Amino acid sequence: MKEEKIIIVGGGPCGLAAAIALQDAGFSPLVIEKGNIVHSIYRFPTHQTFFSTSDRLEIGGVPFITENRKPTRNQALAYYREVVVRKQVRVNAFEEVKTVKPQEDGAFLIETTKGVYRAQYVVIATGYYDHPNYMNVPGEELPKVMHYFKEAHPYFNTDCVVIGGKNSSIDAAMELVKAGARVTVLYRGNEYSKSIKPWILPEFDSLVKKGVIRMEFRAHVKAITEDAVVYEVDGETKTIKNDFVFAMTGYHPDHRFLMNIGVQIDPESGRPHYDPETMETNVPGVFIAGVIAAGNDANEIFIENGRFHGDAIAACIVKRERERAAKQLQ
Repeated sequence: MKEEKIIIVGGGPCGLAAAIALQDAGFSPLVIEKGNIVHSIYRFPTHQTFFSTSDRLEIGGVPFITENRKPTRNQALAYYREVVVRKQVRVNAFEEVKTVKPQEDGAFLIETTKGVYRAQYVVIATGYYDHPNYMNVPGEELPKVMHYFKEAHPYFNTDCVVIGGKNSSIDAAMELVKAGARVTVLYRGNEYSKSIKPWILPEFDSLVKKGVIRMEFRAHVKAITEDAVVYEVDGETKTIKNDFVFAMTGYHPDHRFLMNIGVQIDPESGRPHYDPETMETNVPGVFIAGVIAAGNDANEIFIENGRFHGDAIAACIVKRERERAAKQLQ
């Protein structure tokens, strides 16, 4: 068994920011990440441009300077790699945390795919990108159905259906068209989502009006087969020839992982119970950082505000350790 004072589960930007804040406070936290650092950003489409400007993605006081105001995926990956090197953040990559078990003495046993650790404090910064929202329709399990979009080239000269009407769907549809795919977008809303990036919507709408992209509002997918998608619009059942489906239906945090630790979850919002001033959950010694604090509303917390959670966590642990030391002297 390996002894650690603080273990951070998740090596995304907010987990790394928490690690740096704790280092600045005099600790040496260990980050355990099931992929490699900022794995969720790595899984973004290769062409992705951030909505946030580069300065709002900075962590650890390391400047993030790019030629354009809004950085690309590759620029962000390079930046966070450099931050880890400069700040000498301790990261165990390609190691997945399976369980976190509170002990009677207030510590925690952390079991991973590579061993067992004991820690006094645990910070959960696992995000939500690894857990897609499934539609639960027949055929969703087929190999042709994907909940992530990486790049468009493999889908040249194929019939693609994109399900959803927000930024990830719009971006995927436009990239697929550029690569020569025939694209239909199915969206259950009555009109374009207000969350679509304002500089993207005019171009997308122009492609729809020209018939380059087929857009179906109020569309509810009923089934997916090997060569078609069945959906319903205003009570009318429709079938469209199809080779690949991109179900861009959003993602959610791993509620079960938190609940197994003892963290209370609001059943409606999916929000963990925590103190916003310290980011400590109802389980003493367990903290959360990043978008996982937002529950089901992934649009509430981003890198640009979740990166500051580590400061609150560090301040709380410093105070807790001082109180513990003072009691030992009495």
